[in-house]
Amino acid sequence: MKLPFALSIKPVYAHCDLPCGVYDPAQARIEAQSVKAIMDKYEGLDDHNKTRAIIIKEERAELVKHHLMVLWADYFKPEHIEQYPDLHTKFWLAIKMAGDCKHHLEVEYGDKLLEAIDEIATIFWETKKA
Repeated sequence: MKLPFALSIKPVYAHCDLPCGVYDPAQARIEAQSVKAIMDKYEGLDDHNKTRAIIIKEERAELVKHHLMVLWADYFKPEHIEQYPDLHTKFWLAIKMAGDCKHHLEVEYGDKLLEAIDEIATIFWETKKA
């Protein structure tokens, strides 16, 4: 079968999945703020809304994990790890904290998650300036 157009396949190279400049830890933080907001309001909800809140909290916590993993795997490069040797640990702990938020309702878990994301964001913005 002959195609009506010519296919031209050219390799494209990039150090990450998306063009630089599109990554931002704010995505993870927004979802984490939703997780914490649910934790803050949970006790005041009726039973029906408590069930819904838990479902939403778990979805949002999973999105936090997703956004952190994308940022970790796709944005940060080896030179960033050299500059910030504890970066892998910071990401691993933040992702674990997002998982902990899926099965806890105590506000402290949400606070710790936001703090961990803020630490990563500080490093992110320092690398963006470099």
